[in-house]
Amino acid sequence: MSYRSELIRSMKYLSKNNKVIFLGQSVNYSGNAIYNTLKDISHNKKIELPVFEDTQMGISTGLALNGFVPVTCYPRFDFLILSLNQLVNHLDKLQDMSLGKLKAKVIIRTSIGSKKPLDGGPQHTQDHTSALKKMLKNVEVIKLKHTKQIFKAYKKALLRNDNKSTLLVEYGDYYNKP
Repeated sequence: MSYRSELIRSMKYLSKNNKVIFLGQSVNYSGNAIYNTLKDISHNKKIELPVFEDTQMGISTGLALNGFVPVTCYPRFDFLILSLNQLVNHLDKLQDMSLGKLKAKVIIRTSIGSKKPLDGGPQHTQDHTSALKKMLKNVEVIKLKHTKQIFKAYKKALLRNDNKSTLLVEYGDYYNKP
């Protein structure tokens, strides 16, 4: 199986859960590679959002607190850094701030931007995995280097019993490999 086909299989698996909802830029309309992994998902499971990354993470946390499992999609890691206030100061600290009473399971998808066939430049291709692993104590960060990791990692993120959130880092250069 290809990297992209495993992402598609994983998204179809997640979409079968009644609580899962997908949100972000280009989840309903073409515009980035993540869209191609979601195009077979029903439109009623997706919320298309404008470019407001910090608000998107806040909406995702709110949805999770209301019983949904949001799969919040950030097409590039470089765009995810715009949501760090909500991710680091709110979602990651929610359990601590509420003395364990509030838990929010959010599945966060992002991608290290592709450099092939066109290099988007340093503002679209950075990898912030190491920095986020140091900043986040309640959100698990998983880098999806190998195709065989993908389905297992997304399934684990959905089924985790501790209701913690998971950030899954994909590789844009692998989306179009056979």
